[in-house]
Amino acid sequence: MELLKKKILEEGRVAPGGILKVDGFLNHRVDIALCNEIGKEFRRIFPEKNINKILTMEASGIGIACIAAQYFDNVPVVYAKKSASKNIDGEVYVSEVESYTRGNTNKVIVSKRYLSKEDNILIIDDFLAKGKALMGLIEIIKQADANIVGAGIVIEKGFQSGGKIIRDMGIRLESLAIIENMSENSLTFRE
Repeated sequence: MELLKKKILEEGRVAPGGILKVDGFLNHRVDIALCNEIGKEFRRIFPEKNINKILTMEASGIGIACIAAQYFDNVPVVYAKKSASKNIDGEVYVSEVESYTRGNTNKVIVSKRYLSKEDNILIIDDFLAKGKALMGLIEIIKQADANIVGAGIVIEKGFQSGGKIIRDMGIRLESLAIIENMSENSLTFRE
């Protein structure tokens, strides 16, 4: 997606530790016009009519998934919470997820009330690096015995293992921008 790549080159920055900072337009301050285009692009890439839920991870994926949901006939967005909450009652699906950026492990949860075996789920998230968050969401969908239509990722770090792991699992993975190489002085995209 050329608009996204241009925005990454103009406003993104690489921080020490291999962290791509896109907080000025994607995951802290959100560029709504860009997210609308991202939502349209995900719909173009995933034209399946049977998608009835979008699943994402708390917190950065929520805004992107909600905007994208408009282009999928306003299907519900469900997000995995990174901690237990008093407003989640009843049984839950649970998966352990290691956070690349935070350097910790969380038990993420989704209420069993919101995912079922009748669901055809599209996963949407902001980043894919080592694939831990995405694998956690896939595990939750499997626990629900639901169908995974695919996964849409805004930015994939192609030089890390996550994309290969997910694709090798047979999951349809579509990333809007795949970064091939990244350093504090340069960034290149996979063609």
